[in-house]
Amino acid sequence: MEELLLAVAKGLVEDKDAVKVTVDEANEDGIIVYHLTVAEDDMGRVIGKQGRIAKAIRVVMRAAAVREGTKVMVEIG
Repeated sequence: MEELLLAVAKGLVEDKDAVKVTVDEANEDGIIVYHLTVAEDDMGRVIGKQGRIAKAIRVVMRAAAVREGTKVMVEIG
């Protein structure tokens, strides 16, 4: 899952070395939180107009999580 998020994010940004993903342990609801961090200049590329790209990233991650039988949440910042 972490590799999927990294691959999607690195495909969107110019500064690929600045892309970082940290993963929290599953909380009491069983949700695993992924924190995506990119360079300040690339933040607009990852979020997109009206948050459309960010929503699409979250949809892709949720779909992959369903296949694995888990629940995920992606935070971009």
